[in-house]
Amino acid sequence: MPRMLDVSDEVRAEIGDEEADRLLAGDSAPGGYDCTSCRTPGDPEQERTSTVLFIGEETAVLAFAHSTCLPSQVVQVTEEQLQGAVRSIGGNDTAPAPAVQAAHAPPGHIAPGQVVPEQAVLGVTSGLVLIAGELHPALVVEPTAPVARPGSLAPGDDFLPLLIEQGFVPVTELSTTPPVLHGWSVLLAVGQLHAVLQPNPNGGQPVAWWQAHQPLQVTEGWRTAANKHQQVLLFAAPVGSIGRQPREDLLRDALDRAAANGRLVAAALPLAGL
Repeated sequence: MPRMLDVSDEVRAEIGDEEADRLLAGDSAPGGYDCTSCRTPGDPEQERTSTVLFIGEETAVLAFAHSTCLPSQVVQVTEEQLQGAVRSIGGNDTAPAPAVQAAHAPPGHIAPGQVVPEQAVLGVTSGLVLIAGELHPALVVEPTAPVARPGSLAPGDDFLPLLIEQGFVPVTELSTTPPVLHGWSVLLAVGQLHAVLQPNPNGGQPVAWWQAHQPLQVTEGWRTAANKHQQVLLFAAPVGSIGRQPREDLLRDALDRAAANGRLVAAALPLAGL
């Protein structure tokens, strides 16, 4: 029975025509796999399957996903993540499977080229925000520590200036939706939040600006609003501006205060992979 495997041009360019053809012929593809997105079993002989290539600085891991979860693509991750995946192949039963290790970074993972230094972990909260009488899906990002400009030893917090340089806009009140920031996107798969992607500074496929250790559950109302608008509003504030709010009304109050105090930037990010 022919295998229903998809190898994108980007993946083919990385692994070479010979290996791509071997995959398509079934010579090197697995008989079954755990989807790198939803983590449930898949069978390339029974359902359409995507090849997903995770690339670090020196190592690459080829993973597989249901085509309904993720398209075939190349994803840039850190070498540390991939080395952990390789170690797990050596028989450490407590380690995640290679594809999972590559796909889901620790909370606050900082990808190559990201503006946030490693000591600052990004906290991400999802919620619905009412703007001009309509509910919009939103993500609120707040680091756990001040963020310095890369290479700078000076004290201070450059989190917002760095994001403004990336195209985010200052928000003084939540009366209108922010403009779309092209090149950035929010990666959703099977109704779960996986990552916020940014343009690759070296060109090619986008890289993760923030990546979930495990897929982040969002509410049905949030998914419905995201599907309707086909975009997510991302709000970012310096450490100590928002806090972990248990309810959406309290989250909105915190956003309004941060905006009034000049401590909030935002952008509308298109959806990817919903």
